[in-house]
Amino acid sequence: MSKLHVSTTVNGDTVEYLCDPRETLLDCLRDKLNLTGAKEGCGTGDCGACSVTVDGRLVCSCLMLGVEAEGRQIETVEGIADGDVLHPLQKKMIEYAALQCGICTPGILVAAKSLLEKNPNPTEEETRYWLAGNLCRCTGYDKIIRAVMDTAAEMREAS
Repeated sequence: MSKLHVSTTVNGDTVEYLCDPRETLLDCLRDKLNLTGAKEGCGTGDCGACSVTVDGRLVCSCLMLGVEAEGRQIETVEGIADGDVLHPLQKKMIEYAALQCGICTPGILVAAKSLLEKNPNPTEEETRYWLAGNLCRCTGYDKIIRAVMDTAAEMREAS
């Protein structure tokens, strides 16, 4: 099968790649662009480990084809920090020791950042609901929720 040319923007950079029309966006990010932050957990969109944003919308990259990224704005966990400067959410996750395993944490960060962009003042219930699509068997979610809520408060004070 012939490969298709895709031109898109990932974390603010214009990128191009060739992909099989059956390849997922997750595979393209990992294999074509060497952005390995998004992970394949379940491969069915149930665990959220592969979460990225596409044109500002949170999606499971395992459920989207790489060719569908044509002309879109993709953001991955690699784009959250500004160079060496961590995003406030990353700092709070460290401060609260709100880390799951290496498979799940990137997706949780992308999802939490997406929440804070859409709703800078989420309630705990809204935060838990928003992150319900990110599953991890490693530990609990309370530290993550506290870190997200504290980040939201800090970002509101800063603005």
